[in-house]
Amino acid sequence: MSLSSLVGPVAKMKTSLVDDLAMYSMPIGDELREINALIGSTVRMEFRQQINCLHCGRLTKKSFNQGYCYPCFQRLAQCDSCIVSPEKCHYFEGTCREPEWGESHCLIDHIVYLANSSGVKVGITRGTQVPTRWIDQGAVAALPIFRVSNRLQSGLVETLFKAHVADKTSWQAMLKGAPSEVDLAARRDELSALCQPGIAELQERYGLQAIQPITDIPVQHIRFPVETYPLKVKSFNLDKDPLVEGTLMGIKGQYLIFDTGVINIRKYAGYHIELSSESL
Repeated sequence: MSLSSLVGPVAKMKTSLVDDLAMYSMPIGDELREINALIGSTVRMEFRQQINCLHCGRLTKKSFNQGYCYPCFQRLAQCDSCIVSPEKCHYFEGTCREPEWGESHCLIDHIVYLANSSGVKVGITRGTQVPTRWIDQGAVAALPIFRVSNRLQSGLVETLFKAHVADKTSWQAMLKGAPSEVDLAARRDELSALCQPGIAELQERYGLQAIQPITDIPVQHIRFPVETYPLKVKSFNLDKDPLVEGTLMGIKGQYLIFDTGVINIRKYAGYHIELSSESL
């Protein structure tokens, strides 16, 4: 059977949930192709030695912050260090790189959550990014625990919790299989009790309405389309070897899992890729 192919700059995979199953579509150029159906087939990805900035389209020899040229990396609010460390949000100090972007992305409701990806972790996301954020992290279960008024406050609440629980996912462990099952509601109650003095202080500072506990939303369970998990996790690097080829065994987080290794699609946003498969 002949191979069909798509060519163009790739971007972070788009996701949705259908009966708790993560569904993936990959943007390549002007195409958006559903790729769950490729699992079990031979897939070939080749880097065509061209990278364009996700924001401005400029040709760049190197990608910064998963898809940006250096000028955009230096200029854009979405590339500032406070995106990784929300407790360092400096909008209210008048030093935001792009105040309008900050108003539309940071000065809106955020969710503080617990997730089980490579184990229990605390995290934050915009309310509009639920459940996308959880799928991107490879979480098999997630539970919102606080709703707050802006990104800074979500970071301050997260800081209280990460004194007692991890705030990062081990991507290698996440790709080796499902983590042990955890009662996230019980963990929420335990951690909330430990953090209560700090929560009360933040509520006094910003108001009760600004930082509200969530107790009436059930755990969101997520199934990932994976036939076989790797025993050892070998990561492909398109900058060193432009060709990725093998049988696609599954998709989890933003990773394609091949029988020959794994690749983080989000890391290579803006890279021009030729994707080929008999199942396209």
